[in-house]
Amino acid sequence: MHWLPLFGVLVVVIGFALRFNPVPVVVLAGVVSGLCAGKSIGEILGLLGNSFVSERALLLFALTLPAIGVLERAGLREHARNWIASLRSLTLPRLLIAYLGARQILSMLGLTNVAGQAQTVRPLLAPMAEAAAGKRGAPLDPNERNEVRAFCAATDNVGLFFGEDVFIALGAVLLIQGFYAQHGIELQPLQIALWALPTAIAAFLIHGARIVLFARRIAQDKLTSTSTPTVERDAAH
Repeated sequence: MHWLPLFGVLVVVIGFALRFNPVPVVVLAGVVSGLCAGKSIGEILGLLGNSFVSERALLLFALTLPAIGVLERAGLREHARNWIASLRSLTLPRLLIAYLGARQILSMLGLTNVAGQAQTVRPLLAPMAEAAAGKRGAPLDPNERNEVRAFCAATDNVGLFFGEDVFIALGAVLLIQGFYAQHGIELQPLQIALWALPTAIAAFLIHGARIVLFARRIAQDKLTSTSTPTVERDAAH
């Protein structure tokens, strides 16, 4: 039956639901789908080998993870936090908006791997943002710290997602072009990139406004938390 190879999707769902290691789960799902499609073990192993060889460049990001781990163990996050704390003029909105603009511009030039969640947001941007948010008033509580980290991750995602479509040689642009071609609409990659530029500008302005509002809310919460104990002490006296 033509739907039998979909059993591989079921294997993935079950494996992830049971919190198994993703790598063997995905490999097992590929083997199950191949067997259900009528392929032999040799053919399945051949497909896995060819896929690994053709896409081996995607594994280069794994080389950065040990380096980041060593740097973090040597105090990278603490040094970044202390450096930002020494810059009085650098606030949370200025930091995140500057990173958003840099991420979008680099993505527009096709340099999508220059920054990212693993190599930039976690070891550098997040501790810098925490230090910038905690320079005035009371220190961040755990919930506020998690919100700042989430906003750092969101800033990276917005900059990458809306910036990469402006680069004409990216796979996303070619995917859009192919989708429209299937429906009889012929578009050139340059046309798609030019129409993506206003969207990228709007995304920068909207997310920049969200960053400013978020920073104001954090500052207001900190001001409230610092003034409440004083009011309680005055009432006690």
